[in-house]
Amino acid sequence: MKLYISRIILGVFLLFAQIIFAQNLSKSQFKVKGNCEMCKERIETIAKKAGAKEARYSIDSQTLTLETGSNISTDEILKKVAEAGHDNEKFKASNENYESLPECCHYNRELQIQTTENQKHNIKKENEFYVKGNCESCKARIEKAAKDAGADSAEWNAEKQMVTLDFDPAKTSADKILKKIADVGHDNEKYKSKDNTYKNLPSCCLYDREIPFGEANPKVHAEEGEKYEHSDHGDHNSDENEKHIEGVTVTGSKAATSLNKKEAGLVFNIDRKELLKAACCNLSESFETNATVDVSFSNAVTGTKQLKMLGLDQKYTSLTKELLPEIRGLASAYGLNFIPGRWIESIQLTKGGSTVTNGYESITGQINTELLKNSEKPETSLNLFSDFNGRAEANITSVSPINEHWSQTFLLHGNGTFGNTDMNDDGFLDRPKGTQINAAYLLNYNDLEHSGLGSHFGINFIKDNRTAGQTAFDKSLDQNEQTAYGVGIDISRFQVWNKTGYVFKGKPYQSLGWMNQYVYHQQDSFFGLRNYSGKQHTYYSNLIFESILGNTNHKYKAGASFMYDGYEEKYLVDNFKRNEIVPGIFAEYTLTGLKYTLVAGARADFHNLAGTQFTPRLNFKYDFTPQTTLRLSAGRGFRTANVFAESQQYFASNRNIQILQNGGNIYGLKPEIAWNYGASLQQEFKIFGRKSTIVADFFRTDFQDQVLVDLDRSPQQLTFYNLEGKSFANSFQTQWDFTPFKNFDVRLAYKYYNVQADYLDGKREIPFMAKHRGFVNLAYSTNKNNNGGFWSFDTTLNWVGKQRLPNTSTNPEEFQLPTYSESYAILNAQISRNFNKKIRAYLGGENLTSYYQKNAIVDFKNPFGNYFDGGMVYAPIMKANLYVGLDVTF
Repeated sequence: MKLYISRIILGVFLLFAQIIFAQNLSKSQFKVKGNCEMCKERIETIAKKAGAKEARYSIDSQTLTLETGSNISTDEILKKVAEAGHDNEKFKASNENYESLPECCHYNRELQIQTTENQKHNIKKENEFYVKGNCESCKARIEKAAKDAGADSAEWNAEKQMVTLDFDPAKTSADKILKKIADVGHDNEKYKSKDNTYKNLPSCCLYDREIPFGEANPKVHAEEGEKYEHSDHGDHNSDENEKHIEGVTVTGSKAATSLNKKEAGLVFNIDRKELLKAACCNLSESFETNATVDVSFSNAVTGTKQLKMLGLDQKYTSLTKELLPEIRGLASAYGLNFIPGRWIESIQLTKGGSTVTNGYESITGQINTELLKNSEKPETSLNLFSDFNGRAEANITSVSPINEHWSQTFLLHGNGTFGNTDMNDDGFLDRPKGTQINAAYLLNYNDLEHSGLGSHFGINFIKDNRTAGQTAFDKSLDQNEQTAYGVGIDISRFQVWNKTGYVFKGKPYQSLGWMNQYVYHQQDSFFGLRNYSGKQHTYYSNLIFESILGNTNHKYKAGASFMYDGYEEKYLVDNFKRNEIVPGIFAEYTLTGLKYTLVAGARADFHNLAGTQFTPRLNFKYDFTPQTTLRLSAGRGFRTANVFAESQQYFASNRNIQILQNGGNIYGLKPEIAWNYGASLQQEFKIFGRKSTIVADFFRTDFQDQVLVDLDRSPQQLTFYNLEGKSFANSFQTQWDFTPFKNFDVRLAYKYYNVQADYLDGKREIPFMAKHRGFVNLAYSTNKNNNGGFWSFDTTLNWVGKQRLPNTSTNPEEFQLPTYSESYAILNAQISRNFNKKIRAYLGGENLTSYYQKNAIVDFKNPFGNYFDGGMVYAPIMKANLYVGLDVTF
């Protein structure tokens, strides 16, 4: 009993002590700059160590709320916070302490801190409220949301970042209206939009969330082709939009191609501004102003282009659309022509091993294409294109919202090549004639804010017919009646896909996504007297769960995938059928530290023909300083070779095909396995008073059981077999991007490749791969006039060193090729005029140096003879070609 009473007395005493102690605490708020969750954790930890009883930091309002005792000085706490690198309203961090922060924590130092006391004295009218936004799309969205919430009228001012409301208090309230505005993605002085809602805004609408309310947004009215103030470190590089704050002049510009500094891997983001620098009629032409990807003609008859990366063929790069497998299997040869350039919203290019969540086939990297699908108001665009050699095309794109949650996209493309182009007078068309009809429909649902659901649906149909060969070829005649050599390619392709995601309520870091796709691809073709046809059915499914371990510094993904490929091929009289069934599981862990990011993943795939395959991958990024970043990567990949579909460039010849089987289950061959290792160093600095970046990277790829395509055993034979020995590709690239003066961007690059393999008769360099390559891109645009009009000028010079050519020494002397080709240079250029925001016209030229391979076809006079070969192409086969185009937006 006494013990019970004593416990009650002790409890009462402690309660009174707590009340007395609490009365001696004081609460205060201060403005402190920060960016992310790491900033929040650092600021709160420092404040508590400095004596604060409680410390709560809000990233949104940039305020630190402190609870302190009477014997603790808030000045001392704020001083410690500044010493940790965070500017605040009383103390400024030293440059050294600021720059020692991780890259993601670098807030904008040039924007003045508005103290909590100053905020109380802001002068604004009773019906005016701060709302963040950027552009005309933001203005339309904010005003519509306000009216939907009951406002009689609403006018948003981009410069003041303020909305003026007129409403009947009996019907609605300012709170209700501002809540609705936040619901559509715009932070305001009373409500913050959810992260997922903000991130789903169009890229032009992504305002700076760190700018305190009441300060001008430096990104306001930034549009395509226009310089604007923003950079990761507050380095702004635009004379036109200079900003003078605290005696500092800062300038900046938006890069059309940018290296994602937050990714652990080497990831480049290519936006529509970059794609508009060249003709960009399809994906194969989207990289003509990019130094990372090499674009070349695959042969002299079909005129198709192929990509190469890190010194290896396109088949070793994972080519995806909407993060779903796209150009692979039977589509390998011509798939680049099936994604029109005007359909592309952006491209993400990853060098080296990519994430394991996207599959096992990526060896040299991944190229992902995102289609147009983001718009807050209806927008329809028409593109017309024609060159001076009989090629014409038209594109219609329409993106529009249906209601608050649904939006849709219509994409239509048609092209035709009608002229007989034979610039080298060899009697063969330099590019095929024919037509393509390509249509797609995308439907998007976004209700992440309320239900946590989002979904994307797409459907695409393509019909492509091409005729090539000798100019005298008559496609109306039966193949057996032809006297001229002809090539016919007829492709039908249908695909449907869906991606659905769910974000768990109250857990924005936790989500579940499910992707599904079905593809049907059929090709019927002939090359002279040779027939090749194939059908492919593919079903792909990928389920991904993402969450954290404790906090957002420890993230993980886990999931399962399934791939089914059904192939039916016929070459001459031989039939090849197989079904590949590949269930798989994977997991990936991301660790984010103060200066580093580590992404480690692995997957296991259970291939019914290739056996169980284990695929580990690792990416590591370390920021020595905010301007110096080191990246390391290593990973494994595997793939099954489609030897016929991937080697169609050699079908336009009289080579006999031979497969040296070794007991594998796919054409008698084993799957290809490769390890890729990479390192890159990124250095930023200022030159001419503007931001400049140099990136140097080195990658090595080592193969096991590579399927070699041997063109050297005999000029009359094409031999496939698995590697016995070593095969490697070393790739070195250095690239320098800088802006010597306003509106003028320069990109310089040099690439070195060393690619060798142990063939059956000894080690040799891989053919058609230049060891040395140089690249120069110059881009200039004028300032916009009052109507939004401006001129743009762009030119790209590619220099390609000598390449080893296949051995033709056993041919008669007149049909022999030299051991190495000549080096050559190609110059492309384009001039465009934006008359206003709606109309753009452009004029350009390709291969303006007019260098072309004069003897692109071996023994072209006798295409049915033993020595005929149209696959020995190392350079362009067409001289200079001019084109014109028009873009109109409604």
